[in-house]
Amino acid sequence: MTDNSPGPAGGGGVRLVRVPDDRDGQRLDNFLLGLLKGAPRSIIYKVVRSGQVRVNGGRAKAERKLEAGDEVRVPPVRLEVPGEAGTPSKGLLAAMDASIVFEDARLLAISKPSGIASHGGSGISFGVIETLRALRPNQSLELVHRLDRDTSGLMVLSKKRSALTQLQALLREDHGAGIRKRYLTLLAGRMPDGTMSVDAPLHVGLRQGGERHVQVNPQGKVSLSHFGVLERRGGQSYCEVRIETGRTHQIRVHAQHIGHPVAGDDKYGDVEVNKRMREQIGLRRLFLHAASLEFTLDDGEAYVLNAPLADDLREALDRLR
Repeated sequence: MTDNSPGPAGGGGVRLVRVPDDRDGQRLDNFLLGLLKGAPRSIIYKVVRSGQVRVNGGRAKAERKLEAGDEVRVPPVRLEVPGEAGTPSKGLLAAMDASIVFEDARLLAISKPSGIASHGGSGISFGVIETLRALRPNQSLELVHRLDRDTSGLMVLSKKRSALTQLQALLREDHGAGIRKRYLTLLAGRMPDGTMSVDAPLHVGLRQGGERHVQVNPQGKVSLSHFGVLERRGGQSYCEVRIETGRTHQIRVHAQHIGHPVAGDDKYGDVEVNKRMREQIGLRRLFLHAASLEFTLDDGEAYVLNAPLADDLREALDRLR
């Protein structure tokens, strides 16, 4: 017997769930996250690794792409910590609701506040996707892309599977042809006039404790960023950045690589500059904001989505003389 209905974590026995047509091509882990409402990502990965989840009777990896009609064995999931599923706080729900900057039948766009992760995991119960799913329990929402936890600004989620697959295909296109991405940032020091293009491959490594650390490395992936000065204030450079690739920490590492790290960056930045910015203008976090996305879907509809510079960054910039 197969079941196509979603259910909460922790209830019932083993279920066999047939993958519907609109989930064709979805990763197994994301399919399970949508099916087991409230289950942390860590538990999803645990039941997949242990072989409790089966696809068409066989073991499968979390990143496996499902096909319409596949039969997925879904075990009962017991939350390890009582109340771990829970619900986001009223404050977080309200903040996420207020962050919505665009919505139509296919897409939902938010201006993500700094400090909120794209999704839960590693000690974080609720990220953007979990909170929005709690806010919109009857909608099918999927992350189109991610932002670092400390980065604020525009994030796009799909409400329809067809939109998700189109946008993911656009993101894979070379040289920024699919989706044009623009960021705003404050860089330490005086950048030269004009546009500085940084073509430097990036490699993601792990430090002790599992922390990700990215470096420019010839063995890394091709990464291309374009930095342009908008104005100079207090000896620093307020810039726009257009990126043609979307590597982990790309802007932050490229900025460090050219000797003008992002202000407020506690991982790749300048300690003295960060201290001075805290004391002089009250900047207490990474000055990096995803400002806009431009793309066109298969039916020819063009989207130009914008998220104004976050209030705390605007106020810090206004204090910089």
